[in-house]
Amino acid sequence: MSDQRPILTTRQGHPVRDNQSTRTVGERGPATLENYQFIEKITHFDRERIPERVVHARGAGAHGWFEAYGKIGDEPASKYTRARVLNETGVKTPMFVRFSTVAGAKESPETERDPRGFAVKFKTVDGNWDLVGNNLKVFFIRDAIKFPDMIHAFKPDPVTNRQEAWRFFDFVAQHPESIHMVTHLKSPWGIPANYREMEGSGVNTYKLVNDQGEAVLCKFHWIPKQGVRNLTSSQASEIQAKDVGHATRDLYDNIKAGNFPEWEFAVQIMPDGPNDHLSFDPLDDTKLWPVDQFPLLPCGRMVLDRVPDNFFAEVEQSAFGTGVLVDGIDFSDDKMLQGRTLSYSDTQRYRVGANYLQLPINAPQPGVKVYSNQRDGQMAYTVDGTGPNKHINYEPSTLAEGLREAPKPAKDYHQPVQGNLGRYQTSRTEDDYTQAGVRYRSFADWERDDLIANLVADMKQCPEPIQLRMVWHFWHADEDYGRRVAEGAGIDLEKAKALPPLPGRAAPGKRLQTETYTDGSQAHRVAAE
Repeated sequence: MSDQRPILTTRQGHPVRDNQSTRTVGERGPATLENYQFIEKITHFDRERIPERVVHARGAGAHGWFEAYGKIGDEPASKYTRARVLNETGVKTPMFVRFSTVAGAKESPETERDPRGFAVKFKTVDGNWDLVGNNLKVFFIRDAIKFPDMIHAFKPDPVTNRQEAWRFFDFVAQHPESIHMVTHLKSPWGIPANYREMEGSGVNTYKLVNDQGEAVLCKFHWIPKQGVRNLTSSQASEIQAKDVGHATRDLYDNIKAGNFPEWEFAVQIMPDGPNDHLSFDPLDDTKLWPVDQFPLLPCGRMVLDRVPDNFFAEVEQSAFGTGVLVDGIDFSDDKMLQGRTLSYSDTQRYRVGANYLQLPINAPQPGVKVYSNQRDGQMAYTVDGTGPNKHINYEPSTLAEGLREAPKPAKDYHQPVQGNLGRYQTSRTEDDYTQAGVRYRSFADWERDDLIANLVADMKQCPEPIQLRMVWHFWHADEDYGRRVAEGAGIDLEKAKALPPLPGRAAPGKRLQTETYTDGSQAHRVAAE
């Protein structure tokens, strides 16, 4: 049959020939600033709600402090990073943390099955460091260009204003890498009991850089010393019938009672580079780094000991961005991280205003003086610090009376980059199903039972093509997983198993042998001269 659907375009009317991948330098290289299609798409998405957050609208926050151990595992922290906040012991760095749900509106129940945001603002002596993560250690997608589509599918139907299971799974069915996150989310781990007994993860891959200009890849994790506890769907329903804000109440009541929640901060470390020996790309945020190969190395602790004085001023106006890093912590070429770094701060400038960083909740700690040539804008409250001559709000100046650049590090990290500019498929896809299957088998019996019950209920709301493809995905992750979902929902397992692989995708358990563009052609490297 010929496809008569209209062609997707940008708002400029340009046909969109690839809506799946941002343009990068090589398959694993950095994204480029001229990604206009992505920029138009993500910046419009950032402005879809006024004034509520588009995602993470329902939230609670608390103040506290962070204390570094001065070590990462058994090694001095300085071996891996020159970041003072991770090296200086005996220093209590002030912090603000915002917990949230993702898809629900501002007044939605805190018992919803939804990832939980775990956003942390370190107010260090070197300025702010924002670590914007979730409770689950993986995500649905690995390229930020898909984020607006994903959220649109998960949010209410634009016609009925109802969240529909078929919309969620219609999107997921076309993204095998999502099965890992779905397996987490539809299990009891999809409903944390409260914020105190919840893990946190930076999800994305970052880099640590030391004073020798040497870098390693890393992932950040928060481990609750209160332990981890989750809810089944029935337990969540019982709580929701009586209290739609139980997690906020639990957090604030415990802090007021002096039962201060505490988390240990840990990192996983991997050598920088392609790490071709792995069956997954460490820059792919839909994958876990196995802890038996990359152990969790403790490096500090966080304690929350004060509730906000005003919810709006401190929780609603708090603003985080993945691009807010301190020296010694750097970006990797994780495609979700690169896209989030533009989107998050762009959202805050739109949602809160161009001068959102002047608000006390977002400003650096009082000991850090801000000097910049940024001026004016809506609701400007102060004028940033200037040089000796207030007439000079630019840099450089021959009069040497304005602001100057900071001294450059003695040794900095310079990542080698080589590749053809293009839109690439991900070649290392063996673990798109492997890790989902490992997660399924790691669950206790009651967790598997709850996962299957939740998926069966969802599948019954989906049309047959989505049902068959989802069972196909689950079966390739684990045969028992797919069989139980099919039997529970009355889906023909053999018909599902007979489906071909998704068009243009590697078959389950396989990888693309070479760098491949999203149109299916292979990239041919140009030799460096």
